[in-house]
Amino acid sequence: MTTELHTERLHLRKMKISDSPSLFKIWSDPEVTKFMNINCFTDENQANDMIKLLDELSKDNKAIRFSIIEIESNEIIGTCGYDSLDFENVKAEIGFDIARAFWGKGYASEAISSLIDYAFSSLKLNRIEAQVEPENVNSVKVLQKLNFIFEGTLRQYERVNGKFKDLSIYSKLITD
Repeated sequence: MTTELHTERLHLRKMKISDSPSLFKIWSDPEVTKFMNINCFTDENQANDMIKLLDELSKDNKAIRFSIIEIESNEIIGTCGYDSLDFENVKAEIGFDIARAFWGKGYASEAISSLIDYAFSSLKLNRIEAQVEPENVNSVKVLQKLNFIFEGTLRQYERVNGKFKDLSIYSKLITD
């Protein structure tokens, strides 16, 4: 599996520990983490721990997370990746986050588009899915822009800070 992808404006590469300061800045913004399944970070060590956890998952080809680097500024502006890879069922779940300063510039859809292309062409997957809180309108717009299909609502699917949250599930098939 690749550890790098490229688009016109972005370089996606597997996260590394040296990304911690940049990722901590992103993951410590409550607006960025509002709809993520993590609490807003308060210490850079949390970013280190998250990178180590994701690295462990990638060793078994169960997941891979990329740092998204804007080529022009060489700045890490977010992350994206396959949150779960299921080769037996030929599918993956994707996820992404973008630093607030870079919202609304098409970076999320550009990064996710490269994940989709790689998943279908190189990994030979059949299905890509995304789970998103219905209130996360920006992420829903990205998925709609990339022609993901809304499949339904997973009622009270996860518990966040003691409260049950619904998740909407979207998918894209290789035949779409």
